[in-house]
Order: sequence, then C-alpha cells, then structure tokens
Amino acid sequence: MLRLVILGCIAYLVTGLGQLVIGSIMEPMVHAYGIDYSDGGQLVMHQFLGGMVGIMFAPWLIAKRGKKFVLLLSFAFIIIPEFLYATLPPWGVMLTIAPFAGIGLGMTEAVVGSLIIGYSGEKANTAMSRVETFFGVGALLIPFAGAALIQAGLWKLSFSFVGTLSVITFALWLFCWPKLLDRPAASAEIAAAASHGSQALGSGSAGSKKKSKAQMRIILASCALFFFVYVGLEMSYINYLPSLLVHTNGLPESSATLAISLFWGAMVIGRLISGQIADRIGGAMYLIVTCLVSAILFLMMTLFTGVVAAFLLAFAVGFMMSGMFAIALVFANRATPGMTERTTSLLMACGGIGGGLLPKAAGWFLDQHGPDSVRWLFAGTALLLLAVIVWTVVSARRQASTASSSHTITQSFH
Repeated sequence: MLRLVILGCIAYLVTGLGQLVIGSIMEPMVHAYGIDYSDGGQLVMHQFLGGMVGIMFAPWLIAKRGKKFVLLLSFAFIIIPEFLYATLPPWGVMLTIAPFAGIGLGMTEAVVGSLIIGYSGEKANTAMSRVETFFGVGALLIPFAGAALIQAGLWKLSFSFVGTLSVITFALWLFCWPKLLDRPAASAEIAAAASHGSQALGSGSAGSKKKSKAQMRIILASCALFFFVYVGLEMSYINYLPSLLVHTNGLPESSATLAISLFWGAMVIGRLISGQIADRIGGAMYLIVTCLVSAILFLMMTLFTGVVAAFLLAFAVGFMMSGMFAIALVFANRATPGMTERTTSLLMACGGIGGGLLPKAAGWFLDQHGPDSVRWLFAGTALLLLAVIVWTVVSARRQASTASSSHTITQSFH
C-alpha cells in the first residue's frame, strides 16, 4: 500500500507541474514566437481539451487493456509532447501536440486517483490527501522553477524538466508496479457490502432497486455539480486574485502574484492533515464544515479589502479548501459504490469543465462590474458550494437509510 501511495504522489507531482508549466513561461514563449497572449491561451485550451478526453476515456481503456497498460500509456503521452515542446517547433505543431499532452495528464490524474481510492479502503481520505498534496507541490514549485529558468535564458528547459521527471515516473511505475493492483480493488468489497441489502431482495424488490438507483443518480449528479462549482471557484479566485489586488490596492503585478504562492502554500499544508481530520470526523462533516468556513471567509473579503487582509484571507481560504477535492472524491465513490473508475473520471471531468467556464464568467464580470462585484460573486459561489454539499450529504444519508431498511426487511423474511 505504501508503494502505491508513494508512486501516486510522484505521478501527481508530474501532473501538477505539467498542467501549469505553460502558464509559468507564457511571457517569454509569446515573445519568442511573436504571437499574442490569446494565442498562448489557445495552447492552454488545447491541452485542457485533451485532458478532458483523457479523463473521460480512462475507464473505457482500463476495461479494454488493463490498469498498467493505460497508466504507462498516459505517461508516454506526457513524455513525447513535453520534449517536443522543448525544441520550440512551429506554432502550428505546438497547437497540434498540446491535446496529446493534455490526454496524458488527464488520464494520469484519473487513473491514479481511482487506484488510490479503490485500493486504500478505510484510509482512502488520508491516502488521497497525501497524493493531492504533491499536485499542490508541483503547482507551487513550477512558477519558481520557471522564473529561475527565464532569468537564466533557459525557459524552454521547463518542458524538458517535466519530460525528464515523466520518464523517471514511467520507469518507477514500470519496474516497481505494486502487486496490490493485481488483486480486486478494496472498494469492491465495500461496494458489495453496501449493496448487499438491495441485492438480497431479488426479483421481488424491483421497486426498491429502482428507487435505490434513482437516489444514487441524484447523489452522483449533486457530486458532479459540487466539483463543477468547487474547481470553478478555485480557478476563478487564483486567476483573478492578483488583478483584484492591483485594481483595489494598487500593488505592482510582481507583488500581487505572491498571493497565489501563499494560497498554494496553504493548500499544501492543509492537504498534509486534511485526510486524518476527515477520517476522524467523517468525510461528510469535513466537507460541510470546510465549505461553511470558506463561505464565511469569502464573505469577509467583501468587507475587508486591505492588502494585509487580502493576503491573510488568501492563506485561510487555501487552507480551508485544501482537502475538498480529495475528500469529496472519496465521499462520492463511497456513496456510489461499485464504479470507482467511472465516478472518478466523471467528477474530474465536471471539475475541469467548471475550471474552464467559471473563470471566463468571472473575467467578464470583472470587466463589466469591477473588483468589488467580483468579490460578491466569489462569496455567492461559495454559498452555492455550501448548499450543494448539504444537498449531497442529505441525499447520501437517505440512500444509506433506504439500503439499511431494505436489508432489515430482507433479514425478517429469512
């Protein structure tokens, strides 16, 4: 189990670096190619769309070719484009290979996430939080690494760095493949136990089965909405936080961007302990409390707009939101047992869509209504996130109550 978590951490470090490397060297890349920033954004969008494809097709590929083949293939999809990026090919080639890098990154994140959740059993919260920590480490480190390479005039080596680390990760997964993964997933046993009541009812309880499936679809839909809103809020906040500081407080851009590093630093710290806290108080309670506190913090941003307050609140929000993604992923898989790969991929895809659409809406809102209104938009979105998780938890408890009642009825007939 320890080997799986360590390899998962390394894989998520690669995805964190790979997803943000383009943004970290966007400035010199735009000048080197003589293109506009919108063209650079198109490269990011191509990679993002590839990531959606990788996430959605991962379960199908696993069913066809197996876990090891798909995971190693995903690393290969990262390695080749990253080294091609480093050669600075014609811009049309860059746009062509970007979706393949995205496929590799998305598939890696989905496959590793489903493996960690599926094989960690009762420790899934802690294990997934550990893995997510290294995604945050990658996201925290790549801006500093990119800045150092830019200053040295070697910015294109940022791509080579990600490619080299991907090669090492490929080799580690190839030669140190955890034997644990050759056995059925731990979540399969949980799923069997959770669904035992409805299965035992047989053909005479078709109505109960249909009701249970309908409730499960409601839970899955609410979880999908949660991921859409959560990732959208997170990406909107970190993308426009520097702009808010520049417009409201008159900070220079170089100083304003430090708030993002503070946010990611808090994310890394929070993820080190979020899993243990969730295991102790329960995933549902953890999500409700963190969403509630986050909503309060975003509301405070509308009242306290000074520089010191903005930086302190950025750290606090990063800390409170640090474990939401991992804990919600585990919660969703436990609430909808028996389809770990599909659930993980679906929720990650919904998060990716939210992360692509909501920042665009926030940018339009900033242009039209100014920074103060955007702060209220963030607060409103955080309140929506709280409402969604409460709805999700209530739906999950109803589902559990129905399954328990069905199991009790079954036992009374035997």
